Amino acid sequence: MNDMEAVLKKHPRAGRDALIPILQEVQESQGYLSREAVTRISKHLNLPAAKIYGVATFYNQFRFQPKGKYHFTVCRGTACHVKGSNRVLEMAQKMLKLKPGQTSRDRLFSLETVACMGACGLSPVMNLNGEFYAKVTPQKLVKIIQECRETESKNGH
Repeated sequence: MNDMEAVLKKHPRAGRDALIPILQEVQESQGYLSREAVTRISKHLNLPAAKIYGVATFYNQFRFQPKGKYHFTVCRGTACHVKGSNRVLEMAQKMLKLKPGQTSRDRLFSLETVACMGACGLSPVMNLNGEFYAKVTPQKLVKIIQECRETESKNGH
């Protein structure tokens, strides 16, 4: 039994009220919500796929593409915004050639924004694969991305 079926099996005869927990569990097991996953959830809950997409796109916790090996999250909270997170985000978009919510074709990089990371005293803040970076500048970000690319070239990618 695959992960998807295991999640759905935990929610027999589930109704609309189980949608968000099911979406969360599927994303946890698969890393994102694939088109196939949404279709399967739709059948399980007897809800239109459009309704499921409507709910899932309302909450920024859900993603529809897999994360990249290097997953960049830029904080867009008020303190980070005031301290220049927009310039950091613009540099990330330029260097990675991605918009928030996208993953590179080679699945090496992904980029997302969040409303707040709760580290306002360290703003602007960025997270890379769970590691926080404080007082990030566009220049600091360039170095971080270059280090990721150097690591990949050493690994033969």
